[in-house]
Amino acid sequence: MRAVREEEVDWRPRFSLQVRRWNAGRMHGMSFLSSPLQQLREALVSSALTPRVVAERALSKANSNAGHNVYIARVPEWTLSEAAAAEARFAAGEKPFLYGLPVSLKDCFDLAGFVTSCGSRYYAEREGLAREDSGVAARLREMGASITGKTNMHPLAYGITGENPDYGDCLQPDDARWLTGGSSSGAAASVQEGSAVAAIGSDTGGSIRVPAALCGLAGYRASIELGEKRGLWKGGAHLAESFDTIGWLFRDLRDGPLLAEALFDLRVPRMAETRVRIGCVGAAFLDDCTGEALAGLTHWQHRLSGCGAEIFSFDARFWDEAMAIYAPIQASEAAALHGAKTGGDFSHFEASIAERLVWGASISAVELDDLRRRCAVFRERMDGLLLEYDFLIAPCAPVCRLAAGADHKESRRMILRYTTPMSLAGVPVITLPAAEGAGVQLAAARGADARLLAYAAGLG
Repeated sequence: MRAVREEEVDWRPRFSLQVRRWNAGRMHGMSFLSSPLQQLREALVSSALTPRVVAERALSKANSNAGHNVYIARVPEWTLSEAAAAEARFAAGEKPFLYGLPVSLKDCFDLAGFVTSCGSRYYAEREGLAREDSGVAARLREMGASITGKTNMHPLAYGITGENPDYGDCLQPDDARWLTGGSSSGAAASVQEGSAVAAIGSDTGGSIRVPAALCGLAGYRASIELGEKRGLWKGGAHLAESFDTIGWLFRDLRDGPLLAEALFDLRVPRMAETRVRIGCVGAAFLDDCTGEALAGLTHWQHRLSGCGAEIFSFDARFWDEAMAIYAPIQASEAAALHGAKTGGDFSHFEASIAERLVWGASISAVELDDLRRRCAVFRERMDGLLLEYDFLIAPCAPVCRLAAGADHKESRRMILRYTTPMSLAGVPVITLPAAEGAGVQLAAARGADARLLAYAAGLG
């Protein structure tokens, strides 16, 4: 069974179509209820505010967490000059989608004139200044964004907690008792503190979804092929190309369509479906969830039902195989990438990451062939679920908090059990935020990003 793309199937006859319209904040004829981000954009477009003034306000909030380490690299004067240059560049014509909006960039993507550390001092000291923008950074500039700096991250993007021995663990600006989650840790913190209205992240095994959930934010992980298709991975540091995706962390679900339009040039429908079939992960899979995590799932089940969705439980016990398939493929690909840069010496990295890289380098081609076969079978089963249901919903993690300073050796395994099924499937996922860090994943079929974004925006 192959993946079904949105443009290949007319999903509308499958149910009695009801839609929700929303207005204000136009783009390509679309209208959305006005979110704070969209109100800010309107003020910028109307010249009630200037990009430089907005950038100054954003920068005044930067690095406000207890560790003062939301950003690995930032130069406020550079950001302000870029904001002023954008104002001059777009003074006479139509203002692009991100005009004047403060956006942070995860430090695994090149930004001309800055070092790309990938969260590691070894790379920061070894690599020179980037000579040109990555595809992501170039797109942000094209769309008029004011890049506020390069954000902290779990080293090599190879972790889910946001702990970093080189640049300091990333703590939530709203509450220093808790880690942000990772690997897009500084990305989440930048939005939480208000130094950015949206943040670029990457997601291999949950690195957008988990920090978004733990920090009470929305997140969007794109379909697996979308970043490469748009040239956004040029100048970006991969971890495991089979699973690496790009996306956004932001506050309001209503902003997903605008942000996806700006980054990926997607055309998101202006109407959101209401009568959809949603498959919810069955109780047998949820036995390790805390009460708070379950409450977040229940909250969204009720809310989705109230909006007209039919919720069905499905047997997700086959998801227990996902981590056993995902982890060795990820480790093998990561070892190949970083082994080529380090001559196979992984001692430059923290012990837990070095151990995974050494393990990855030891996996034979025969083992990898079998793992990729199993991955294809798993993906077929996920494709089947997303033919039966319009969307799937599950917790982002079985826990809602990661305590700063605690031992999180088991946290990675526990969380990836929930996120790696979507990673193996390569599907787009929206993190639906909930109170106390209990955000949930809403997933659609590969290529159905626009449909997912429209539906989630209608919930905002």
